[in-house]
Amino acid sequence: MTDHNDLGNPGRRALLVGGLVAAGGAVALAKGTPAQTAPSAGSTAGHDVAHMQADPYAAPMPGMAHGNMMTVGRVDHARNGFDPTLLLTDWETGTTELMADGRTLRRFEVTAIDQEIEIAPGIFFPAWTFNGRVPGPALRAKEGERLRITFRNNGSHPHSMHFHGLHSARMDGVPGAGLIGPGEEFTYEFDARPFGCHLYHCHALPLKRHMHKGMYGLFVIDPDPARHPAQEAVARSRLLGTPENAEWQELAMVMNAFDTNFDGGNEVYAVNSIAHAYMNAPIRIDKTRPVRIYLVNVTEFDPINSFHLHANFFNYFDTGTTLTPTLQTVDLIMQCQAQRGILEFSFAEHEDGMYMFHAHQSEFTELGWVGHFDVRGPGA
Repeated sequence: MTDHNDLGNPGRRALLVGGLVAAGGAVALAKGTPAQTAPSAGSTAGHDVAHMQADPYAAPMPGMAHGNMMTVGRVDHARNGFDPTLLLTDWETGTTELMADGRTLRRFEVTAIDQEIEIAPGIFFPAWTFNGRVPGPALRAKEGERLRITFRNNGSHPHSMHFHGLHSARMDGVPGAGLIGPGEEFTYEFDARPFGCHLYHCHALPLKRHMHKGMYGLFVIDPDPARHPAQEAVARSRLLGTPENAEWQELAMVMNAFDTNFDGGNEVYAVNSIAHAYMNAPIRIDKTRPVRIYLVNVTEFDPINSFHLHANFFNYFDTGTTLTPTLQTVDLIMQCQAQRGILEFSFAEHEDGMYMFHAHQSEFTELGWVGHFDVRGPGA
């Protein structure tokens, strides 16, 4: 890789996170405190600072939280070919047709491509991608459908697609079962089961290199309500395309990180690849509708990643394979690599304002894995 930025050097890392404070330094919110006030369209940075000085309980605005813990500048999303804000709701549902037995056949096409991406302002990484993006497309299907994924390798190394789920050995995406060389093509075919929040990734060796270089993505199987009569309403709320599902604000989040100097340790952390993406562009949330996050951890070189939600609590469905929560009323969960789950929560009773989320490993937060939900009521 061309040495655009050697963040392994402590001085280089200090430049990236200069002026930062630890994650625990955010201003706390307390019941009964004055309402958060968002700046008006004509407000200036000076006005915001003056407002904060006048009201010590006011929540900091984007770019000022955690001691102005931000990278300098903006990533060129057009150059990358993907925008982290759009990735949140960009579900790849492929194409469908009816089979002779009356079931749905759902087809996907995925291509491995070598592509340099900008992961933080001025910091470039030579990624191996699925469909030219990191993470790869968020594949979504319905429980019981037949899936047919055509995989083409236009990259420079052998690659595969290994799906977490149920399938035959010959569809496992390992050597001799779907691992293909540059210029080759393979078709994976299996039934979509079990329902849940899953993932796919390259399973070529060395595995840690193929994972770390960006070859992973979400693989969501929605429950078929007809198969779960006792919890049909809950199942319908998870099934993309139903009126019940349309009531939810669903977000796809992949926790990842990048070793920019290939020393076996990460220098940049993120959700959906771009450091501080959701600080620069907070995620707009309609407080009248509940939120559902499909979360997966694919961070290489660190054994655990985490998700912490400020000023709120959520229910958690580990692996998403149940329709009842495995954890209730928590504000922090941990995931090892490839662990995943579904988070459900609401801001219905909250004030409008900026609500932070981040990893609760302070270093991860300082190096890019932090964002804001911009929560607003009707007409705001």
